[in-house]
Amino acid sequence: MDIAVVGSTNIDLVTYLDRMPEPGETLGARDFAMGCGGKGANQAVAAARLGSEVLLVTRIGNDRFGDLSLRNFTDHGIDTRHVLRTETTSGVAPILVTPDGENSILIVPGANAQLSPADVDAAAADIARCRLIMVQLEVPLETVCRAVDLGAELGIPVLLNPAPVTPDLDLDRITSVDYLVPNAGELQALASGRGGVPEADPIDAAQTLVERGIRNVVVTLGSAGVLWATEAETRHIPAHPVRVVETTGAGDAFIGCLSHCLVRTGDVAASIGFAVAYAADSVTRRGTQSSYATAAEIRTRLGVHLP
Repeated sequence: MDIAVVGSTNIDLVTYLDRMPEPGETLGARDFAMGCGGKGANQAVAAARLGSEVLLVTRIGNDRFGDLSLRNFTDHGIDTRHVLRTETTSGVAPILVTPDGENSILIVPGANAQLSPADVDAAAADIARCRLIMVQLEVPLETVCRAVDLGAELGIPVLLNPAPVTPDLDLDRITSVDYLVPNAGELQALASGRGGVPEADPIDAAQTLVERGIRNVVVTLGSAGVLWATEAETRHIPAHPVRVVETTGAGDAFIGCLSHCLVRTGDVAASIGFAVAYAADSVTRRGTQSSYATAAEIRTRLGVHLP
């Protein structure tokens, strides 16, 4: 196996509207779509669409949304032996999208809240066959920390996407991660929470986390590109210019592609460059997982040859 993903599975309920409603206001909307989502699932699908062999550790409800998610994983060739059914609703994510492609998202965790450290331990023998572990923060924090610790125990690199960021996240518990991948807002929250300066320059904020012991801090900055900070250097990778249709899931596209390329090349700078292009391509279409391309599609549309 290439990548183990320990994370969330949701069903996205996407509403397209002309503007965000004011408090107490009722608005008509232009369109609606339903699709498969959740940060863990999104990142797993992106990597799988690029050709990685992916093991997913997640929980889904014993409902129709759970059936839909499980079928989606199977269709993408994801190893589902640790996709666990639970007697509750599946996670859902109501999403509001405006014409400029920006979005606001609510998360109803459902079954994701029941993914436990014991579930990670039950999957440990299969995770040990993988070359990278990916985790996010849409499942209980103790489960995330157990996955991080397991990576250290097994000598497997861990990539953590600290989203949605939470004040309960103690950086001392995650300094063993090899790659921390926040967006600009998450970076500021993490840095200021550990004695950094609120609203600090992204370079200063990233270096605050590096000084705490995190080897690679990879900050997604939207149209401003990506910042990569290590103990040795800080580097800016510019964005790939495209016409934006919808940004939902772009961060997960970036992380899924980054993980795929890291496993294949071990070259962090090159992998970030590939992931920037992949995420840029994803925002040119509606939807989350439905906007994720294959390597052949990226080669045709952007002239970028992914590993």
